[in-house]
Amino acid sequence: MMLIKLLGIPEDVSADGYLVDHMLEFCHWFMLLLFVGWSCFFVYLLWRFRKSNNPVAQYHGFRSKATTHVEISVVLVEAVLLIGFALPLWAKAAGRIPTDGVLPVHVTAYQFGWLFHYAGEDGKFGRRDPSLVTGSNPLGIDWSDPDSKDDVVSMNTMHVPIGQKVVVRLTSKDVIHNFACMSLRVSRDAIPGLANPLWFTAVKEGEYDIMCGQLCGAGHSLMKGVLSVEPVDQFNTYIKTNKAAPTEQKTAVVP
Repeated sequence: MMLIKLLGIPEDVSADGYLVDHMLEFCHWFMLLLFVGWSCFFVYLLWRFRKSNNPVAQYHGFRSKATTHVEISVVLVEAVLLIGFALPLWAKAAGRIPTDGVLPVHVTAYQFGWLFHYAGEDGKFGRRDPSLVTGSNPLGIDWSDPDSKDDVVSMNTMHVPIGQKVVVRLTSKDVIHNFACMSLRVSRDAIPGLANPLWFTAVKEGEYDIMCGQLCGAGHSLMKGVLSVEPVDQFNTYIKTNKAAPTEQKTAVVP
């Protein structure tokens, strides 16, 4: 899309990102049309009611019905924008959480980084307990729980397989953050005590930026992560070779 490229928005690598791009492009073209139209109308009024042509003030103003037609047109276009674009996009992005064939990932934000928790090969997340949080166990995973034995925790790098829908449960350890990945066209707040869901399907291999979209403190600008979209075999190998056991925890120490 020409306008999306001109705006400098990163390439869309999400299966559903085109919906966001369509709405963004439509909104910008519509706003440009409004800007040009109302600017021309303003210049016309300056000329039409110039002092030399109207030495005596006309308090009744402009009596043409053209402005009414323009206002009705604007309302109709906004209705189309809302009903035809915004509501379908919202329904797709905020509808029923997918459950079939999805990869669940728990994402925890903190000042100033990201923790990505995978359930491992058994598909079951191990129990987490805040009282177990330490420098080497920042999520407080209970390693005595059998479901924890194959869990994987990654810091600041989110590994996902290409072509598979990923369902994220997003939360925060301290203040409100925001998980924003422009290449996926997703953004969702990470709020302490809540598990906000979001989902996406990455369709192009590569590494893409993850940012915090909410001002969260002095280190906000440094709160960056990487989305690594990998072939399925490579992702499965990563999960198998990074199983986190009590003495094998590969997660870096959280400052």
